[in-house]
Amino acid sequence: MKLNYLVIHATMTQENKSVKVRDIVDKHLDKGFDSVCYSDIIDLDGKIISLTKYNPTGRCSGWTLGDDVDTNARHVAYVGGVNKDSTYLKDTRTKAQKETLEIYVKYLIKRHPSILIAGHNQFNSKNCPNFNIKDWLISIGIDKKNIYI
Repeated sequence: MKLNYLVIHATMTQENKSVKVRDIVDKHLDKGFDSVCYSDIIDLDGKIISLTKYNPTGRCSGWTLGDDVDTNARHVAYVGGVNKDSTYLKDTRTKAQKETLEIYVKYLIKRHPSILIAGHNQFNSKNCPNFNIKDWLISIGIDKKNIYI
């Protein structure tokens, strides 16, 4: 099956605070989803933690970003997205997370040349992932044909 989108998220956890995979899973289950909705998360040290098998189908039924985005997308989240005091949203990506996310994006484009990269905020009114996806993608050399506008 063709993968049409990569949607980038933040886990909405405090800056520089690591999270347990179980906490991410529980957070999604508590929201009524039938499973965790992120395919992978990128920890503070840049390590990729896979939460689902590499398969663009079988998305969680509670995700409501749009039919094609729900079924033909991969969702990756970096750990963070909120300042230390949980008082405001913030781009908290570490250098290692930025490096890993860049590699992750470029790998998926190599594997799926027509994939569109987007931020969660582009499909709803949330700020997540708390940085400008388009500007960041351009800064790392991603072709405009792969940037969701």
